[in-house]
Amino acid sequence: MRAVVLRSYGGPEVLTIEEVPDPEPGPGEILVDVSHTALNRADVLQRMGLYPDPRNREVEIPGLEYSGVVSAVGPDVTEWTVGDRVMGIEAGGCYAEKIVTHARQALPVPSTVDSADAAAVAEVFLTAWDALVVQGGLTSGRWALVHAGASGVGTAAIQIAGAIGARIAVTCSAGKVEACTGLGADLVLERSPADWLDALTNEVPGGVDVVLDVVGGEEADRNLRAVRPDGTVVQVGLMGGAVASVNMGLLLAKRITWIGTTLRARPLERKLALSQRFREEMVPLFARGVLRPVVDSRYSLDDIADAHRHMESNANIGKILVDL
Repeated sequence: MRAVVLRSYGGPEVLTIEEVPDPEPGPGEILVDVSHTALNRADVLQRMGLYPDPRNREVEIPGLEYSGVVSAVGPDVTEWTVGDRVMGIEAGGCYAEKIVTHARQALPVPSTVDSADAAAVAEVFLTAWDALVVQGGLTSGRWALVHAGASGVGTAAIQIAGAIGARIAVTCSAGKVEACTGLGADLVLERSPADWLDALTNEVPGGVDVVLDVVGGEEADRNLRAVRPDGTVVQVGLMGGAVASVNMGLLLAKRITWIGTTLRARPLERKLALSQRFREEMVPLFARGVLRPVVDSRYSLDDIADAHRHMESNANIGKILVDL
């Protein structure tokens, strides 16, 4: 099969396409013929040597999500048959024409979602839902603040908040305000002025209930000021830097819960449980059109380096897809 392989780390030019052996499914696993994958910030970090694949495979193939068709099933698999359309997350390996995944981690693609769009679902919607609802406790009528509202995770978060009846404020750059508003954000705050916190405080004087932060860096301290007493900050990314100066006294005075989390490094059983719950609670909303993936652009596998350059330009709104 063809796959994107990392033999060294650096810029987009280190992404090379090679022929590698086809994987084979073991007990409890399925083999998927991948039709599409999608880019995530973690892919860029992995390419730069900053976010290694926890599986420690001999051949390093990036890629955290996929859509495709089941082409073989391993022993003891009863929930899937050859020909079923599936989507899902993996710890790596999705920049390839085939991938083996655990049967309980794969998700069904609703008939109303085409195969390309399905590749834009799993990673960002699972991340946003897990951070806001599962870990953050967001419910109807409560406020969330999400940074990078036009990112894949941000566009998913806006829709999830609306679907459960919550209210959501997002930060974004000036050119992406209209996109966030169009998706249903209740309050859109431009990140370029340093006073987005003042604008938020004017609209939500008591503070938000949950913060979903993919930025880190200088936003960390403002998050502690933006969240209400007994609120929660869920840290799922560090695009703005891993080191920050914060007023730790706010954690104590406001009794804030600050959670650090990633999907990639979680134990398999926890990821399986999360995927199954997502299948029951969220996948039906795609079938009904309540949730929809937001696709920015599509590239061929041969143009994977250009896809990475586009992501690093920060120009995208929603997901960047790769056709295999």
